[in-house]
Amino acid sequence: MRVLCSLLLLTLAAPSALRAQVEISTATLGDLRARAIGPAVMSGRISALAVSPADSQQIYVGAAGGGVWHSSDGGASFQPIFDDYASSIGALALDPGDDKTVWVGSGESWVRNSVGVGDGLYRSRDGGRSFQHMGLEQSEHISQIIVHPQDSNVVWVAALGPLWSPGGQRGIYKTVDGGKSWRCVLSDNDSTGAADLVIDVQEPDILYASLWEVRRTPYSFHSGGPGSGLYKSVDGGESWSRLQEGLPEGHLGRISLALAPSRPNRVYAIVESEKTALYRSDDAGASWSRMDESSNTIVRPFYFGEIVVDPVDYNRVYRPAYSLTISTNGGKSFESTGFASGVHPDHHAYWVDPRNPDYQLTATDGGLYRSLDRGRSWDFLANLPISQFYQVRYDMQNPYWVYGGLQDNGSWRGPSDARGGIANHMWENLGGGDGFHVWPDPSDPQAVYWESQGGNVQRLDLGIGDSQNIRPFVSGEELRFNWNTPIHIGAASQALYVGAQHLFRSQDQGRSWKRISPDLTSDDPSKQLQEESGGLTVDNTTAENHCTLYSISESPLDSEIVWTGSDDGRVQVTRDGGGSWSDVTGNLPQLPRAAWVSSVHASRHSPSRVYVTVDNHRNGDQDLYLYLSDDWGATWTRLQSEAMEGFARVIRDDPVNPDLLFLGSESGLFVSLDRGGHWARFEGGLPRVSVRDLAIHPRQHDLIIATHGRGIYIVDDLTPLRHITPQAAEAEVAMLPSRPFELSSGFDSRQRFQAGQWTGQGRGEMAAVAYHLRKRHIIGDLKVEIFDGEGNLVISLPGGKRKGINRVQWAMRGRAPQIAPSPTLQAVPALGPLVPEGTYQVRLTKGKKSYDGQIHLRLPDDYPFAPHQRRQRRQIIATLYEMQGDLAYLAKAVTQMSQDAEARAQELPQGDQLRQDLEAWAEALDELQGRLVASRQVQGISGEQQLREEVVGLYAAVNLYNGPPTQSQLEQSQAFGRQIDERRADLRVLTERLPQLNQGLQEAGLAPLALLSRQDFDESIR
Repeated sequence: MRVLCSLLLLTLAAPSALRAQVEISTATLGDLRARAIGPAVMSGRISALAVSPADSQQIYVGAAGGGVWHSSDGGASFQPIFDDYASSIGALALDPGDDKTVWVGSGESWVRNSVGVGDGLYRSRDGGRSFQHMGLEQSEHISQIIVHPQDSNVVWVAALGPLWSPGGQRGIYKTVDGGKSWRCVLSDNDSTGAADLVIDVQEPDILYASLWEVRRTPYSFHSGGPGSGLYKSVDGGESWSRLQEGLPEGHLGRISLALAPSRPNRVYAIVESEKTALYRSDDAGASWSRMDESSNTIVRPFYFGEIVVDPVDYNRVYRPAYSLTISTNGGKSFESTGFASGVHPDHHAYWVDPRNPDYQLTATDGGLYRSLDRGRSWDFLANLPISQFYQVRYDMQNPYWVYGGLQDNGSWRGPSDARGGIANHMWENLGGGDGFHVWPDPSDPQAVYWESQGGNVQRLDLGIGDSQNIRPFVSGEELRFNWNTPIHIGAASQALYVGAQHLFRSQDQGRSWKRISPDLTSDDPSKQLQEESGGLTVDNTTAENHCTLYSISESPLDSEIVWTGSDDGRVQVTRDGGGSWSDVTGNLPQLPRAAWVSSVHASRHSPSRVYVTVDNHRNGDQDLYLYLSDDWGATWTRLQSEAMEGFARVIRDDPVNPDLLFLGSESGLFVSLDRGGHWARFEGGLPRVSVRDLAIHPRQHDLIIATHGRGIYIVDDLTPLRHITPQAAEAEVAMLPSRPFELSSGFDSRQRFQAGQWTGQGRGEMAAVAYHLRKRHIIGDLKVEIFDGEGNLVISLPGGKRKGINRVQWAMRGRAPQIAPSPTLQAVPALGPLVPEGTYQVRLTKGKKSYDGQIHLRLPDDYPFAPHQRRQRRQIIATLYEMQGDLAYLAKAVTQMSQDAEARAQELPQGDQLRQDLEAWAEALDELQGRLVASRQVQGISGEQQLREEVVGLYAAVNLYNGPPTQSQLEQSQAFGRQIDERRADLRVLTERLPQLNQGLQEAGLAPLALLSRQDFDESIR
């Protein structure tokens, strides 16, 4: 029986080496945000689909590790709607009577070794905008949900139950009160759950269900047993009878079901047995006939459990499994399609439009595909960023590239930043298979090491594109490699490490290897029977390889110190480069026996310090195990906090602040500011998704997050967080430093048309002023002012007022030029001038108090323009900036005088000479205005340009390019200057008549006219 780990937490254990305690909460992290960079190019495993029968544009997608996504436009775009809940999804269902009611069963039912874990059932009544937990929290894996077609209060759920342990909530559950209470109406033993459930919508009291006895351990998988079977109910699930006539004798495994909508007596079942095959019943389950047993029909029945009958043709059957095969003769035989058309293999959900069977969706390990011709051809929906990363690394390019391996989608790299966002095409595939560790060689920019399942270690030459297998070999000994074989490059030695049961080290890029350890595992022969794995159907894919190394960490401070962690619970260390080893496993307090060591992390701050995470969920224990040692493993402290959730995956300490820690768990990311004394969940833009790996970029100071279901996230610039000391946390306001920010290197004018594709978030060309508020600022203004090196005000920005860290974004530009509204300037960017590199002073004003800080701006290393070119550019920008102010003033002054003159004229009788003079003068002013600005409101591209529009256009052209202006631009600027002088002269001529007009107005008892002064104009726009 599963109990949430937060309920089992003990009293806080604080290590003796901690600094002063720092209370931390999610609010403390404030404006720190994680940006999703994707990718979506290869998408990821989708485990469930639901489409509204009344509106096929409404699509709900359940990802294996990436939550629930909704499309209201037939798949053209998707939005995540389940980010605050369990990320592993097993089943989706829409209420037939109300498609705004969405049921979600958490916990994937395609129970491979890397499967996520759920926490029960959820319901939304508003199309996914909000959800309510509806129970079955101990089910862990839900395989099917069915809502009664006429009564929304009646719902049946097929709960598979815990995978790694007995007990929990298993079987068929039913509610008659909309989920307020549940009854188990069909079950067997404590290792048997429900694999499938179908209903006869014409007679909804008739249901068919399959029970499945299944169990995983860290080193084995067993499908099948006496608990498995096929059942039927004719009273809405209140009672059940087992169906056996014509079905195989002996133990059964997973059974997949489908009922023909156009002929409900026709039922199909793929039955796992000693001889797995498709069976068909034509008498509502009373008897069965053996039909097809072709390879795609019987392949991996535990992983491929879908069979779908065409809604109008009961003889047309779809078998989405490794590939997609179709039968047109009632299941007697199947023909191949789909896979040959470029669809990613491994299908897990399939939908056929009941109103238009030509329209179909299939969900695979590689995302969602759509067919408009009944499955003959498919198009890929490249807009679901649900990739399942295992590990992540980086290089030192600028922008740096991110490297990682994906579940069933190979090894990849992609840029951490790109103007306009990180598009799908920017990601590069490096290798195939299930991808895990990917390490760029820090000493050779052309070399990348990657591996796929079971120790298939490769070195890729990026220059020529060739990969060489460099897997270690020992004559006369069988090496054991984990499914996720660890690769490591030592920060101190630059050596390449690979782990089997031994640790191997290479100094020549894997061309030769040296074994530097004995067997560092338990070498338990009872846990090395992979050939027998699978139960009824042998499934030996190296996923159950055991008694292997899983984690390697060389000390960044001393290359002689190397730590290893194994999948069978061993933590070992060498302090002499492998000459001798110490097994320190027995020193870890409260460590479960044979628990999986998910990460070891040698600290960057002390050669004797190491962190260890242990993941024991494969033994049915979902508690969180996190340890710290400061004496090479002689003694350990278990770090605990009620804020942490999910079993532990990875731990990293910050390379600058020894007290700043990051923990990745099955439930998200957690942060500590006092070396594990207190923890808080990181929620800024990051869903509650499994975090499998973390890396911190040494130059950019970014935290790179590898999630198993939502791709890669990056938290830009940890510098402010590093400075949340106890003093800063207690201060009313604490100004926090940031990394130097790079000034823009130019305007990207390339066109990108990427309809239907998801684009990752770029870093953006913004600097940030960071500070920490002890409490939320409620009363009064709060502003941030930025001054140049001479004390001149560059810009004033509104400040953030939230409790915790605030980041005020600054585009590294001065104030935008003053431009009056114009009907032809909508598409022209009116940006302030980019400021020069240097140190800027920052002043935060909060009420009557002010606080000072600094922000540093630098040019990119590859900036191509010399200082004199940058000065020339700034000079012309300043000139054009002033021209725009001059023109804005002239336009405002002329317009105001014209309007005032017309208003005075209206107060005089018709035919009055003064009235005629005022009207003529206003007309002359309007004519001058027409020479200054475009005056007509136009549609489309009119080509109407006047002086102000031309000056703005030239300013934008120069301002958006960081190099020196062209000779033509310089000459154009000079010409505009002369024209502005001419307009000033025109205005002076017109204003020479003001005394005479004002004398007439005074005699008429009317207020005189006045020319708006430049000083008054400038003050009015500040």
